[in-house]
Amino acid sequence: MSKTVLVTGAEGLIGAYLSTALESRYTVRRLTRAPLPGLPTVVADITDMEAMEQACQGIDAIVHLAGSSAVESTWNDVLHNNIIGTYTVFEAAHRAGVQQIIFASSNHAVGGYEMEKAPDIYRRDHASLTQNTLPRPDSLYGVSKCFGESLGRFYADQHGMRVICLRIGTINREDSPTGASVAQMNPWLPSEALRYERARTTWQSKRDFAQMVERCLEATHVRFDIFYGISNNPHRFMDIEHARQVIGYSPLDSSSDAP
Repeated sequence: MSKTVLVTGAEGLIGAYLSTALESRYTVRRLTRAPLPGLPTVVADITDMEAMEQACQGIDAIVHLAGSSAVESTWNDVLHNNIIGTYTVFEAAHRAGVQQIIFASSNHAVGGYEMEKAPDIYRRDHASLTQNTLPRPDSLYGVSKCFGESLGRFYADQHGMRVICLRIGTINREDSPTGASVAQMNPWLPSEALRYERARTTWQSKRDFAQMVERCLEATHVRFDIFYGISNNPHRFMDIEHARQVIGYSPLDSSSDAP
């Protein structure tokens, strides 16, 4: 019997692609704040405990993507969407007996290391950030992702849930490290050239992300872990060997193949 997977934020860039990609193997329920035309959806605000408890009934696993995704998000936004919302999702899942949560964390949970070492960190031939790297957020958004990771650890240890946190690199609408949207990302970097150089190290294709999530959904042996979401890029400062070893993640794409 296939698992029933709830994807929060299913209307977003990643959520829309992932929901469709998972349907070949799982029963997928899309959770959004407003109905999606032509698609069955569960409509709920992730900060509404009662609504989330109902949404979690009969669910085996949750891929939690919903929340404020902009690095420049204000405190009010991250407090409501990423902190209160994430707590509500975890607690509702626990009350409903959901066995697993895959939490969309971010490279920005450890972005302080990058800011200190850029641009040299983009030219390394080895990974310096691993699952054991201590949090060092570069923004309030990053702080909210550190909160989500710690919350996941708590629910794994205290409530026996299986929790995997994915420190996602760069996934963009063009599905390419050379896409036009890259130029608008990470404005703290002083030039577009450096933003594109960074993207070549942090990029993850949509299909590699979907593969990583599938591997996580099948990883019943993992109580808690952290993996970095990037493709098989030639220069990378974030580790993917741990994900290869623990869940069998085998990325199909590389930024070296992009123009």
